[in-house]
Amino acid sequence: MAAPLTQQQQPPLREIPPVFLCRIGQETVQDIVTRTMEIFQITRATQLPNGVTQSHAMYQDRFGRLNEHLRQLPLLFRKLRLLYERCVEMTSDLQEVPAELVPYAGEELVSVQVEPCSPAVLQERREVLEKVRQKNQEMKVLMDQMRNLLWDVNAMLTLRK
Repeated sequence: MAAPLTQQQQPPLREIPPVFLCRIGQETVQDIVTRTMEIFQITRATQLPNGVTQSHAMYQDRFGRLNEHLRQLPLLFRKLRLLYERCVEMTSDLQEVPAELVPYAGEELVSVQVEPCSPAVLQERREVLEKVRQKNQEMKVLMDQMRNLLWDVNAMLTLRK
């Protein structure tokens, strides 16, 4: 029978990659936004007391959902803060500071050095740009055809009256 592991003998916990933490953070932000939107929808749908009695069950249901969302939001923000701090801790050895990567509103943009691309990448870029130009031209032709068709249909409808 094996003896229980002590603190010194325990295997180290598997390190969670920062990319995975960022994905969890993204899902947390989406959850925060969704809950906030639901709070606004609930409050928008709630009628102010104007002497008209509303269904008590419906009121209790909305009140319960609103309280649940309001209870969950601080927890989600706390979780987001922990994820952020953990990501900053894990990526502190990176060369760029996040403030340099994403400028704040009103800050001057710092020029970023761009490494020269290989000829294959430049050729692929040219090919993609040419395909985009071709597709744009095709879409323009289709839009012109649709505009002419709608013009003809409207003209026929006005002649019918």
